[in-house]
Amino acid sequence: MKIKNIFKTALLSGAIALGSVAVQAADFPTKPLNMVIGFNPGGSTDIQGRVLANVLGEHLGQQVNVINRPGAGGGVALAQLANSRDEGYTFVFGTSSTITFGPLAAPTSYELDSFNYVAGITLGQSAIVTGEGRPFSSWAELIEYAKANPGLSYATQTTLDRLLIDYIAKQEGVSFRIVPTAGGAGMAPLILSGDVDFGYSGGTHSGYAETGEMPVLVSLADERLVAFPDAPTLRELGYEIDPGEIRVVMVPNNTPSSHITRLAEALEAATRDPRFLQITEERILMPVVYIEGEAVKEQLAGQIESYKKLIEEMGGLN
Repeated sequence: MKIKNIFKTALLSGAIALGSVAVQAADFPTKPLNMVIGFNPGGSTDIQGRVLANVLGEHLGQQVNVINRPGAGGGVALAQLANSRDEGYTFVFGTSSTITFGPLAAPTSYELDSFNYVAGITLGQSAIVTGEGRPFSSWAELIEYAKANPGLSYATQTTLDRLLIDYIAKQEGVSFRIVPTAGGAGMAPLILSGDVDFGYSGGTHSGYAETGEMPVLVSLADERLVAFPDAPTLRELGYEIDPGEIRVVMVPNNTPSSHITRLAEALEAATRDPRFLQITEERILMPVVYIEGEAVKEQLAGQIESYKKLIEEMGGLN
């Protein structure tokens, strides 16, 4: 008789707990939310994020405000989120490299386990690009030309792309002259004018897909780029590195699972919304995906280990 009573009590407790989770999910959100973007207004992440905020607001029944917190390649926004106790009312929409490579390149107040990952919703389309009228039109031709003409100039934007080009130069036995630039706005004039031979682009090249003024030599994504399908990936070229990025939504660690579920449902719906598809796939030329949070974290963890090995092989970062 006592066992039956214990069993009934356990069932009742479980039902109450499930009911409590359901109520929490139904109640969230009860006030406006803040989407933090770690880059300046006007960039592709910001443009995409503002449309995403509008779509999410409709699905969640609350306004989603966009707050720009630029600095440290998105690191300032993540450092702030790591200290947040806002239970999902504040979240970051950003790029995975800020998490995977950022803490390896410089001391940070966050790491992979500092956040809960709601979902990945876009695949990055970074590339190595050149300009028109160069004496090479493919990566193989560039390497051949670089061997005959040492000191070919390369426009770098990030510590990560500098590491990649140093690795490639070592593998190929060539030397490049490194030209630091401040983002796509700094890189593009140098490439288009011919003042620099080739360089890294996080997405600026997409604006020249139709004109052909900025040919893509190499895809830095997992697969060939949507707008430049003729450009091979690093792995196709024989380099065993994979710097592919995901644009992901992250929340503070104290966020209840019911809140994460509610946000994930809204994000999955957003990936099917015509407005989000238009701005992402037609304007900034990035493929829309939906990757569940746990799968995102697993993928990022693997990439961190890959970067650690690469840095060790190169004897550290320059």
